[in-house]
Amino acid sequence: MKYNIKGGIALQKKFQSGFVSLIGRPNVGKSTLMNHLIGEKIAIISNKPQTTRNKITSILTKENFQCIFIDTPGIHKPKHKLGEYMVKSAENALNEIDVVLMLIEPTEKVLEKDKYVLEYLKNVKTPVILVINKIDTIEKQKLLQVIDNYRKEYRFAEVVPISAIKGQNTEELLNVIQKYLPEGPQYFPEDMVTDQPERQIVSEIIREKALHLLQDEIPHGIAVEIMSMKKRTDKNLVDVEATIYCEKESHKGIVIGKQGNMLKKIGSRARTDVERLLGSPIYLQLWVKVKKDWRDSDFLLKNFGYDSRNI
Repeated sequence: MKYNIKGGIALQKKFQSGFVSLIGRPNVGKSTLMNHLIGEKIAIISNKPQTTRNKITSILTKENFQCIFIDTPGIHKPKHKLGEYMVKSAENALNEIDVVLMLIEPTEKVLEKDKYVLEYLKNVKTPVILVINKIDTIEKQKLLQVIDNYRKEYRFAEVVPISAIKGQNTEELLNVIQKYLPEGPQYFPEDMVTDQPERQIVSEIIREKALHLLQDEIPHGIAVEIMSMKKRTDKNLVDVEATIYCEKESHKGIVIGKQGNMLKKIGSRARTDVERLLGSPIYLQLWVKVKKDWRDSDFLLKNFGYDSRNI
């Protein structure tokens, strides 16, 4: 409990808490913003669309409020069962929250993809805050036109321009969010920043590094499964064994690379973030296997953690 002392009497301070959903078309910076606000690397970041596949809960606790952020997969027209899972996850998130943040990029016209997202907001009764990201890439006069264009499309409760990658105006965004949070309890301890299992975060870190390094050579047909994660009893070292799955034999060779060089790069880059997460040195072993058309297999989707019953 938080208290103020006034005239020798302890007065309990008002505490606010609530759930905030981040939505928007793929790659507008939702994961970057969440990671910046929390100060920890929670969500996978890549320049490829639809890199966030599961709802990710991050927790931000301040002296007088607590925000629980739900980073949803980007809303898009699904092309396979994995896509259907991702869109369903995003839709359901809107029914569980107190504030919606819709992230966009500052484009001259309202994009059709953004209009598609706005369709999902028509029946939302909770406040929707328009967050215009990447304002460091646009002139102020053009930014004002962007705001005007989007206000014509939807009655947003607030409009907040930011740059997530530079941290510009993000404190103001928190102040605006707090205005709409109801009074409530502190749901999570102060030092807790996510409810994700460590294994899931580790697998996402490995997948992120693979997406960065492979660029356009491999599409989204990559999944990572943590086979084993054990701390050694005789020394401060964690053994991590993980398998990278791809959909085609030709992709397997690309992931491994000449003389295993690509796989070594993926492992080396992942190791740094995983060691920071676990607070311990790790010994990381990676394997690559082919699971043909896994994104359209209910069984394999469930096996990789994308279970629609958990949405």
